[in-house]
Amino acid sequence: MQSEPHPDAAGPTFRPWPQPLEGGWPAGYRVVVRRRALPAPDPGAAFLHLAEAILGWDLHRGSGLRVRADGPRAVPGAEVAVGVGLGPVRWYAPCRVLWSTEPVLDAAGQPVGGQRAGFGYEALPGHPESGQEGFYAELTEAGQVSFAVAAYSRPATRVLRLGRPAVEAVQELITRRYFASAARLAGGN
Repeated sequence: MQSEPHPDAAGPTFRPWPQPLEGGWPAGYRVVVRRRALPAPDPGAAFLHLAEAILGWDLHRGSGLRVRADGPRAVPGAEVAVGVGLGPVRWYAPCRVLWSTEPVLDAAGQPVGGQRAGFGYEALPGHPESGQEGFYAELTEAGQVSFAVAAYSRPATRVLRLGRPAVEAVQELITRRYFASAARLAGGN
């Protein structure tokens, strides 16, 4: 099932294949766009594993984050709070899913080349940042699977603006963890 929201409602992270992830971001925000190819003996299976992990919140959990979500999958309108911290001490950052895209399968149940599956969410009040982030499993026409993250953000409050270097360091750490988690999950782990 494809979710095709109105582009204005979905925001800038809604980038259906083959739209590039680079460019077109709002001014005044820190933009992060990263992609990594994930070598796999069966790219179709790796793509499906990764897409399921993204849409089922396992990418976030596998990155060491705690997830409190409205439901088991990222669907438009769902609210989720992602917990960052150590042990029981967590800061939960609330978000709302703006769009989600399920994998497209052919008649034999295999993923069609040339697609993205994943979701994008926006920060809600109480989140340390304002902006959006998108998580993408990609399968090229040539059968290459990759994981991508595209985000734009800025501190939500004046206090956090003062601590911007620390906030950006935490964002970088989490982004690296997303990529490590994606590599494991694409392998079915």
